[in-house]
Amino acid sequence: MPNPATSGADLWHHYGRTRATRDRAIPKSFHWNWSQDSGPGAEVLGDLTGRVVGDLGAGAARHAAHLVTHHQPARVDAIDASPAQHALATSLYGHLAPSLHIVRRSAADHLHASPRTYDILYAVFGAPCFTDPRDLLPAAAAALRPGGRLVFSTLAHYLGGRAAAADVVHADIPATAPDGYATTMRRWVLQEQLWNKLLDKSGFTRIRIDLLPAATHAPRDASTLLIACTRP
Repeated sequence: MPNPATSGADLWHHYGRTRATRDRAIPKSFHWNWSQDSGPGAEVLGDLTGRVVGDLGAGAARHAAHLVTHHQPARVDAIDASPAQHALATSLYGHLAPSLHIVRRSAADHLHASPRTYDILYAVFGAPCFTDPRDLLPAAAAALRPGGRLVFSTLAHYLGGRAAAADVVHADIPATAPDGYATTMRRWVLQEQLWNKLLDKSGFTRIRIDLLPAATHAPRDASTLLIACTRP
């Protein structure tokens, strides 16, 4: 039987579907940390009034919907390659168009096709975690206007506590195909100094990396790296 990871299966098919049956509201808050319950919020992005914003790996677009509703951007593009996540986001927040534009495309492909389009790009455990950063980060730099900012959160270490990678290598993590088939998907969990090096090489400046500690010592809890940088 072919592995769905290499045959085009939508490995995000199940993600967020249970929550959507009981919670269809626009979130009132915005969090970067893994447990989504504390720490800094959307203020990290700066003043979004009239700005063009891109959410890289937006999933169900909950964070994007919050920004559109509470922070007055000109537009937020919620970008995700998953057909299931695109459909879920459209079902939940399609009524926020045209301020919210839900885009079904991989983040890297969209950025490559969108030079100097965005004032702000961000991701909350999104595309930077699941796309080779050697492709995504230069594409993000090119898609930002001069002075634009990239902000994203990512795991500071693997779930379970194993240290982040010191080289640009992915881990194969468990995933489930739409038919229930057990498979894996790629995730990049990198050390702080490696993110700094990759961002610098991609042309970003004013790089800041903050550690948001895990709230508990539970096996599925994790500390977060909150990374912000600027395109000159």
